[in-house]
Amino acid sequence: MPEQSPSLAPRRADADFVRMIEGYSLTTAEILYRMPDHPLLLQTYLWQDYDQAPYFPVLKRFLAFWERSLDGRLHQVTVVSSRLVRPCELRVAQSLAWLH
Repeated sequence: MPEQSPSLAPRRADADFVRMIEGYSLTTAEILYRMPDHPLLLQTYLWQDYDQAPYFPVLKRFLAFWERSLDGRLHQVTVVSSRLVRPCELRVAQSLAWLH
């Protein structure tokens, strides 16, 4: 069987791109938590992954893992999400001209 050249081989879509098409968007959470040895001090942890707004199931699973497995008590979580794939703008032509 002849081998296909790299340019003719079927391409697979990037997994992150497929997730964006499925409704996921890049989500960043700033997590403030109390230091286990010094509970009066707060530490920051930045978490970033693809998640679905507005319910954020991936982030909720991560926070449940944090509360179940890690010693630092959560103080505050700030979430920012941005859809990376948006529909393009459509413009209607106002006039049509032919050039010979």
